[in-house]
Amino acid sequence: MSLLRLCAFAKCLGRRGFLQTPAVRTSFADDCQLCSSLRNRTGRRQITGTAVHNQRTNVSFVFPKKEDVRKRLPEHSQLLDVLEARVHQLLSHVTDVPHAQVPFHRPPSSKNIILSGISPNKQPQKVTDKPKSKVKADAKSLTSPWKQRISQEKKTRLIQQQHLRNVKIDPSKIMSSVHHDIAHKTIFLTPKKTATSTKIMSKVKKVSDKNDAKAAIPQTATSTVTKGAGEVSKKLSKMEQKPSKNSTKETTEEAAKMEKPKTSLRQKLNQKTTATCPQEGARGSASVEVRHSVRAYLEACLFSGNIDTGHSFLLKLHRMEDRRKHLNTDIYNILMSGWAKKGSLNNVGQLFILLEEAALKPNLGSYSAALECMGRWVTCPSKVITRCLDQMKKEGLSVDDLFSQCVFHHDEKDMVLKAVHAVHPEYQPQIQQTTSQFSLPLVNDFYTQRENHQYPKLHLTQAELLAGFKRQLSMELACTVTINSVEAAKPLTENMAKMREHLNNLNNQWHKTLLKAFREKKMILVKTSTKYQSLYPYLCLLEDKDYVNMMIQSISTLLPTGLTLTAYASSLGTRVYTKYCVLRKQQNQMVQKLGNIYKRYAQLLANNTQTYTTLPREHWCQLETEQNLGLRMEHGAEKGWPDVVTLKLGSYLVDLIVKNLKIRSDILNPAEKQALIPILYHMYTFRNFQQIGFIKPHPILTQILSDAVETTLTFDSYIMPMLCPPVPWTSASCGAYLLTPTNLTRAVDGGKQQDELEKCPNLDAVLDSLNTLGNCAWRINKPVLDIIVSVFNDRGSDKLNIPPPLSEAPQIPNLSFQDPANKAAERNKMRDEANNARKKRNEMHSLRMEALYKLSIANCLRDEIFWLPHNMDFRGRTYPCPPYFNHLGGDMARSILVFAEGKPLGPKGLDWLKLHLINLTGVKKKSSLQERLEYANTIMEDILDSADNPLDGRKWWMTADEPWQALACCMEIAKAVRSPDPTQFISGFPIHQDGSCNGLQHYAALGRDVIGATSVNLVPCDVPQDVYIGVAHQVEALRAEDAQTGLKVAQVLEGFISRKVVKQTVMTVVYGVTRYGGRLQIQKRLEEIDEFPKEYVWEASSYLVRLVFSALKEMFTGTRKIQDWLTESARLISKCGHTVEWVTPLGLPVIQPYFRRRTQVVNSPLQKINLHMHDINDKPDTVKQKNAFPPNFIHSLDSTHMMLTALHCNSAGLTFVSVHDCFWTHAYTVDMMNKVCREQFVNLHSQPILQELSESLLEKYCTELQSETYIKLKQHLAEVPETGNFDLHQVKESTYFFS
Repeated sequence: MSLLRLCAFAKCLGRRGFLQTPAVRTSFADDCQLCSSLRNRTGRRQITGTAVHNQRTNVSFVFPKKEDVRKRLPEHSQLLDVLEARVHQLLSHVTDVPHAQVPFHRPPSSKNIILSGISPNKQPQKVTDKPKSKVKADAKSLTSPWKQRISQEKKTRLIQQQHLRNVKIDPSKIMSSVHHDIAHKTIFLTPKKTATSTKIMSKVKKVSDKNDAKAAIPQTATSTVTKGAGEVSKKLSKMEQKPSKNSTKETTEEAAKMEKPKTSLRQKLNQKTTATCPQEGARGSASVEVRHSVRAYLEACLFSGNIDTGHSFLLKLHRMEDRRKHLNTDIYNILMSGWAKKGSLNNVGQLFILLEEAALKPNLGSYSAALECMGRWVTCPSKVITRCLDQMKKEGLSVDDLFSQCVFHHDEKDMVLKAVHAVHPEYQPQIQQTTSQFSLPLVNDFYTQRENHQYPKLHLTQAELLAGFKRQLSMELACTVTINSVEAAKPLTENMAKMREHLNNLNNQWHKTLLKAFREKKMILVKTSTKYQSLYPYLCLLEDKDYVNMMIQSISTLLPTGLTLTAYASSLGTRVYTKYCVLRKQQNQMVQKLGNIYKRYAQLLANNTQTYTTLPREHWCQLETEQNLGLRMEHGAEKGWPDVVTLKLGSYLVDLIVKNLKIRSDILNPAEKQALIPILYHMYTFRNFQQIGFIKPHPILTQILSDAVETTLTFDSYIMPMLCPPVPWTSASCGAYLLTPTNLTRAVDGGKQQDELEKCPNLDAVLDSLNTLGNCAWRINKPVLDIIVSVFNDRGSDKLNIPPPLSEAPQIPNLSFQDPANKAAERNKMRDEANNARKKRNEMHSLRMEALYKLSIANCLRDEIFWLPHNMDFRGRTYPCPPYFNHLGGDMARSILVFAEGKPLGPKGLDWLKLHLINLTGVKKKSSLQERLEYANTIMEDILDSADNPLDGRKWWMTADEPWQALACCMEIAKAVRSPDPTQFISGFPIHQDGSCNGLQHYAALGRDVIGATSVNLVPCDVPQDVYIGVAHQVEALRAEDAQTGLKVAQVLEGFISRKVVKQTVMTVVYGVTRYGGRLQIQKRLEEIDEFPKEYVWEASSYLVRLVFSALKEMFTGTRKIQDWLTESARLISKCGHTVEWVTPLGLPVIQPYFRRRTQVVNSPLQKINLHMHDINDKPDTVKQKNAFPPNFIHSLDSTHMMLTALHCNSAGLTFVSVHDCFWTHAYTVDMMNKVCREQFVNLHSQPILQELSESLLEKYCTELQSETYIKLKQHLAEVPETGNFDLHQVKESTYFFS
């Protein structure tokens, strides 16, 4: 305790002048290191508050009023005397402890200084102070070293103060401090100085940073460039005075004494402080979340014009140690860029000082903002720009790097170039295009040997492509699109007209009510805009009417069953973010840049331009480099909003709807009592034993929406397919839509997957394969669409998988629980019937709306050519971005999609059409291709009748497994056989080639398992091998053995074991299905058999799933060994606290996103929401990591095979798309695609996949053996399963490998 008091006394002596200098403030940084260390150990309470409050409470004094200073000086003097006497008393009890000096430098008179962050027109108050020289007489008798140190400190301080009064300093030097390191480097605005002047400047900078409380809340400083530019320039020129040689010499000697280390304790403390200094990139999960949130908030402030609010917010975070340690340079750069646009060099300089205080170094973005600001300053001295460039050079940064790596908007690039030209008039940016180095064996030849490549072109001209680009651009700028509903063709009834009138009046009324309420609530939030993470900036991003339109649109799409508050609020928040991103790109003139590039990019794809030898990704990157537009970096700069922000904003809007929108209770029934009731209710329900908030529409609103049968549907723009070829993927965040933000990978909790992809150098093959899939042009099969729409509007059809309307749904019975005649059993039965009816109605409504969306979108595109951009999941499996209408949909959606470009059938095209039709029927699966073709020729009459009279004829097509695709194929065959020359018939009908249990194919190839390979058609055979039939036979044999022993369930199952019963379990066991999941699958199949006794369903399914797993283990021995090895590897890795990560043979990093979820409470106006979050730094979920690794690894292999096939088909000029392991192409090119497919499968599995996986896992997880688990893991990973002797090249000759 005595030691702390001594340190406090030293601090008081060092600040004695402060008590007489109200305009100057300091911080705890002036304390001695030992005292600070002891204070920190005692857990000093963190002080929070506003920016100004923090500046005042983090120091040992307050700002006294000017008139009270003189009155307080005698009191302060008496207090110091008392403290010094107390120190002398304590010194006799304190041992000689090494202690560092606490020097303090008096600032010079402020009349000759323009401090950073202070307007040149406003000079600080002149401060004078007479140092106290009187020393107590009794101090002379002290013999302790403390007395000598105190005396020496006083002398040193007096000398320094006397010297500082005589030194004149360039104000530009003060603002120019950039970062703080051991050598006290100074920024670009500071000329070379002696060590003494450097030390003095650092001290004066500290004082200037704390001189005026107004600096905490900066003001818009446009006047710095316009009105005050001349004055600043004059003052800068007048103050360029050098100190005298004698003064410099004396100051150097004094500084040398001051800089000398006093004790080893001081050195250790300095080392400890340096070691614990916050550094970028090492913050962990909390830092990432804070930076993400702060970045979103500051960007919203800048976009909405509230830069002062953003600056105050950042200062507030900067003054709080627990917050500042999470910030990085890019956060400060956001505000630097904003102030640079206003030409406020003072505020930019202040942010450089804040960077120094945070122990962060400026990067290219920081210097770019500084140079931009100097470029906007008309009279900026050239020496200031020169110092900036020199400082960049010292930091190892070049001007070329600045132009090639920074993102420029508006005229930012011109301003930076203007500043550089002020000192280097002949400079021109030298930007070199980076060339990819292909180190992957699988694709090395593909990229280096292109002599025979024939990249396909579209069948459209450049003008047609650009016309589609303009239409797509306008749709994305609007963010929404309204289309006609296919239900609009229904005849208008009186009730429909009445409901539509009600709905129209309600929408107009709701719009006015919401707009008024939104503006009122927004005005209230203005007062809280300075609070931490206020929603106010997010409510200023769009026009008020845009928020209102989004809220009203969300009401019309709300399901009758309602939505959870989390889902509803998140969807609203996401819509706001999407609109904000589009407006931001429009504001940054990205639309114009995009148009310039796309105009030249269309030349690559158009059929009336020259032939290129580059891929779309390469061509786009080349165009960007030539024009230096940097669209990739602009896309990459978008980090999205945190889930918490999206949820809070959305819940705020939901609260406005719930509390303000009403409807009359008698609107449908005038006999009812008139009252205003909310259209949406906030309620609670239970899911998985947890209480959650729920938003449900009132039944009156649901009935109005249902009876109105609206003629239009409104969708977000990204719901629709694109009207022009997508932007090629050039990075993990740039591709697909023109303006709508899209990530390469679908949403994965934690986000590390996306970050790894952005840093991955070998993604070219993955990106090129996605571009191949996305560049396939489609059109609508109008005859089939018209038939489907007619069935849809005519009560649907369960047999044809067309959902019927709600009028066909079962009615919910009226329960009469109060009737005493109903017993308890009857009441329970009535309740179950009501629940089942309600569940059935909800399911029917959901399916009906999904079909309505698909058919309405297809009908809207019936005369269009469109494209489906693709992205992928974390394993590399590809998916179309438009969610409703795409070729991954069911039978109905696939039947109305055909290739936009047709090709002649050729000599074998008609045969492939017939074979495809037979495959769709589901019959003849055991037959050879020739037998299937012969069967197709025998039923030609049925095929032609189905094409001519689909709804009134024999209806043979309805018996197929995929009836709508079968009908479409029948129509295509009919057109071909009736054409003059079927070989010249132009067909755009896609032919499918499906893998034979693709997961087991990869397992058999990995293990070189002969028996398994034969079962899944890796070996050439005369007829296709059906693995499902093989397993069914094996299971039947095991069942027969048990039946002979008298097992009752085995006897009951006699005659019921078929291919259909075991197929789903066999197909999914390779993808990680458990015995429990397999039992449910088999149970469902048994329940579909009417003859099977229902009382044995549970027992029989439990028995059969055990037999299926046993049969698979016997048939696929190599498969089970590999699967067990992968499972145990994942278990040990996750047990060590790691997630399972690997890299596919095509260079795609895969991270399993299974973690123990954590809950974050989000305060919303309606309720507190528990937001379940997963993060890469959280503990992994061992069970999920273990069970998911084998199927995910196999999925990553089948996606690799698909991507390789897509690349080589594209280089051969083929049209290619896929649905995972089902490949599509024209009938003319099926044979070529089959050849490529087999060759790439052999190339893939010729790589030492398991050995490379083992080595990569060993390198990643076993570099340090920290525990016994790590030792087990190392031993297990080293024991790669042995492989069999299957000849992989036999796959090339297998007809039924894909068929």
